[in-house]
Amino acid sequence: MVRLVALIISIVLQIIAATFALGLIKLTRYRLSWILLSLSFVFMAVRKIIQLFELYFEGTPSYTWQMIDEWLGVVISFMIIVGVILIREIFYSLKRSEIDRVRTERKVLNAVINTEENEKRRFAKDLHDGLGPILSTVKMSLSSLNERITDPSGIVILNNTNHLVNEAINTIKDISNNLSPHVLSNFGLPSAISTFVSKISQTGTVEVDFKSNMENKRLENDKEVVMYRAVCELINNSIRHSGASRIEIELNKHEKFVTLQFNDNGRGFDMSTLSSEDSKGMGLSNIETRVKTVGGVFILESTPGKGTSALIKVTD
Repeated sequence: MVRLVALIISIVLQIIAATFALGLIKLTRYRLSWILLSLSFVFMAVRKIIQLFELYFEGTPSYTWQMIDEWLGVVISFMIIVGVILIREIFYSLKRSEIDRVRTERKVLNAVINTEENEKRRFAKDLHDGLGPILSTVKMSLSSLNERITDPSGIVILNNTNHLVNEAINTIKDISNNLSPHVLSNFGLPSAISTFVSKISQTGTVEVDFKSNMENKRLENDKEVVMYRAVCELINNSIRHSGASRIEIELNKHEKFVTLQFNDNGRGFDMSTLSSEDSKGMGLSNIETRVKTVGGVFILESTPGKGTSALIKVTD
């Protein structure tokens, strides 16, 4: 009686398994591996039905039924072995699909970033070539008034106006350079970072120490832009949020890759607050996204009271 109940339960479970397996054949695009595995489930259920028939109607199985049962076992084993061997094709197909998805996603992100950088360059050029000459002309006109204005109050106004025009010209240059740094495109990543660091140090808000062994070595344009934007964002975050008084940056070229190590002595933060995308912040999220588009790695570490460190690694 116990064997009968066990056989019935086994038959029910194997029929359910066979039904699900057969239902997945279409999803696997009728691959031979899954068809063989599905049929093996069906034959296993048939085998149990035969055993149930023998037990219920004949009691002791005949030699014929024993032979049928044994050969069914052989067929099932053969189909399972072949199916398992061939099922690798499905996993390879899934892996290829995942690689293609990542590659396509990277291409889309690259296109977005390149479009953004091209638009920044265009806007910087329009700003520099459009407003720059106009303000220079205004400055020349004001200079020609120096000899004609003798009234002290008028001279003061003229000097103030001249000062404001100079400030406007310098501001346009700074904005244009921040949008599309000519140093980066003309002289490379180390020179661009060094120039940016010098400007930050001149403000006196934070001391920045920059070291590099790259000298005049260049990277691909996309990688240089990504690493430069990342450095600028990390420095701005340290100044605005961490209260750091010192920042250390190292840009080093190794045999097959380039690393950028960033450290500050600010107040730091709890890394668990970055567990969700909502709390990650646009700046850090943009850095991570940009670095991934060039096949790089971005690692951020921080501890409350012990500052923040970041590592960017890209292939050469």
